[in-house]
Amino acid sequence: QLAVVVDDAEMGVTEVVRGHDLLSSTARQIYLQRLLGYGQPAYAHVPLLMAPDGRRLSKRDRDLDMEGLREQFGTPERLLGWLAGSTGLAPDRAPRSASELVGLFSWDTVRAHRDDLVIG
Repeated sequence: QLAVVVDDAEMGVTEVVRGHDLLSSTARQIYLQRLLGYGQPAYAHVPLLMAPDGRRLSKRDRDLDMEGLREQFGTPERLLGWLAGSTGLAPDRAPRSASELVGLFSWDTVRAHRDDLVIG
């Protein structure tokens, strides 16, 4: 926790977005920031991507490598559309480019969607 706090402060981090599985670390990091006199970044915690068996998907287990994502979704636009529709950022899961999604983004929508996403 100390290394994260010092590294973020030294790098001038002002916003932190991470999975909700790391929510419990936030209080410890804020405590350390205050003890050390650092500013506090704004935090956002987002849903996780899960396997149908309930296991959290991870790079370490090669769950989300590019080959697997290409096999399942075909194009980046299909993946982005699925994610945007699943999280409520878009009205449906139709393929969309990153530039199309910029105008749809809302932190209020992200905060309202707390359910993990199952891929598989």
